[in-house]
Amino acid sequence: MDIRSVMTPDPAACQAETPVRDIARLMLENDIGLVPVIDAQGRPIGTVTDRDIAVRLVAEGRDPQQATAQDCMTTPVTTVAIESSLTDATELMESRQIRRLLVVDGDGRLCGVVAQADIALSGRDRKTAELLRGVSEPKH
Repeated sequence: MDIRSVMTPDPAACQAETPVRDIARLMLENDIGLVPVIDAQGRPIGTVTDRDIAVRLVAEGRDPQQATAQDCMTTPVTTVAIESSLTDATELMESRQIRRLLVVDGDGRLCGVVAQADIALSGRDRKTAELLRGVSEPKH
């Protein structure tokens, strides 16, 4: 099974200068918790999650009305090639302890997102259990 079979293609994305309120609107409209941040060529440079907004802006008392993606995005970004297998992706997620991976094409441009939920919905019970354990275990 490859990444294409489980990823969300053509995800909603933003640029570093995008206002946080617009990112939150994208999250609401698309029922998502992560928005990739891309450069002018479409290559991922970071991600903004609903948690990033809550923890890096709101909890710190910063004004989300004035903030942009650059103010709260997570970098560096972890990507996987679109030609990768699902096994490669889950192993990368486990080793980095991340719940979502950005999928890039041969030129490094964003073309999809694969999340734990996508893998769980693919019906591979053993692989799902391994991924959940690997991502959730505390690092030693």
